[in-house]
Amino acid sequence: MALWGARFQKELNSQVNDFNSSIRFDQVFYHQDIQGSMAHVTMLGKQNIIDPEDAQKIKEELAKICKEIEEGKLEIDKQAEDIHMFIEAELTKRLGDVGKKLHTARSRNDQVALDLKLYLRQQIEQIQEKITNLVVALCQKAQTNLETVMPGYTHMQRAQPITFAHHLMAYAQMFMRDLERLQDTKKRMNTLPLGSCALAGTTYPIDRKLVSNLLQFDDVTQNSLDGVSDRDYVIELANTLAILMMHLSRISEEIILWASWEFKFIELDDAFSTGSSIMPQKKNPDITELIRGKTGRVYGNLMAILTTMKGLPLAYNKDMQEDKEGIFDSVETVKACIDTFIPMLETMKVLAQNMKEAAGKGFINATDCADYLVKKGKPFRDAYQITGKLVAYCIDNKKVLETLSLEEYKAADSLFEQDIYEAISLENCVKKRNSIGGPAPEMVEKHIKEIKQQLQQNK
Repeated sequence: MALWGARFQKELNSQVNDFNSSIRFDQVFYHQDIQGSMAHVTMLGKQNIIDPEDAQKIKEELAKICKEIEEGKLEIDKQAEDIHMFIEAELTKRLGDVGKKLHTARSRNDQVALDLKLYLRQQIEQIQEKITNLVVALCQKAQTNLETVMPGYTHMQRAQPITFAHHLMAYAQMFMRDLERLQDTKKRMNTLPLGSCALAGTTYPIDRKLVSNLLQFDDVTQNSLDGVSDRDYVIELANTLAILMMHLSRISEEIILWASWEFKFIELDDAFSTGSSIMPQKKNPDITELIRGKTGRVYGNLMAILTTMKGLPLAYNKDMQEDKEGIFDSVETVKACIDTFIPMLETMKVLAQNMKEAAGKGFINATDCADYLVKKGKPFRDAYQITGKLVAYCIDNKKVLETLSLEEYKAADSLFEQDIYEAISLENCVKKRNSIGGPAPEMVEKHIKEIKQQLQQNK
């Protein structure tokens, strides 16, 4: 008979039991369940809600159960309804009536909410560490490419000269915001739901603040209905992970482009590429393609939990059992993607000459040509028109701005002098863009140092 089955006269249908059971996925937080139970029973003993000696026996036995599961000596029963029922049943089997006292002043509703928060808090910390490693890898790759000129793009058309370091640090900044979002999510979820019980608190003289301190929560939930019935912290984490995956997918898409023969800006290491079963020349960027694909499933997990929660009345409903598999999948997907992406990035070969050659073919110094005239006193709109006509002239005559003669420049406008060639040099175009956030090597290097300092402060 199930622990909750006192008022029932029939055993649960076996098919219904399998459908109802969550042990296959919630067993992952056995440690958190035991951790929460130990804090709970410590409080019960201190408040004399149960005998302090019984509380100590329960704590000691829970510690043994946890150790035995970790060492593989105690196998989790896959026929149990959930991890909470399994651990309580095992405790009762060992301690008899003493074990039955553990669930005093507690419901599975607030117990589940607690376990999930403890588990996700730990997972957030692990993901934060992985993102930190990813940002460090981006900074290191950027540091070695401060002078590597490449075309910057808008609308996938060559636009203005930047450096590869500047491009990589754009993603580093995105991932830094992901770190902040994770920290914010952890902060908002870090309130203790235990003590909410089923939905209306308890008549026992519990000390929720004590349990909160023992489990390193910042505070306790202030409404018992809210404490057991909302999963906005799951939704917020699912959303944060979806944004993180979007950033991973974007840089993955660029690597896929850069690795193609059409771009050939980078070459992936053989250890992080695959081949074709029929085309021997192929070297495929499967890792980045998979990350791009897995982003969709993380988005799907977010939509699933949003849809599950949208019509639920207060308080707890069994629908909320669907809060776990999706977020667990998102967490594991993100961790696997980052773990694979970092060494791929670190071993990636940068083909700097190809980047520079591409930068020299797209008139990406046209803005600098216009700015040259502006600095000589020409209104920008006039300078824009003159430069646009020069570009058209170059296209018709199969030239680029650097190969035009001074006579051709002067035919367009008398303000052009010999120093135009210095003004439109790609290296100078990059170096002169030294405003905060710009691609000038000195500014990018400063950005790298600032990011590293922020990471150090976050430790």
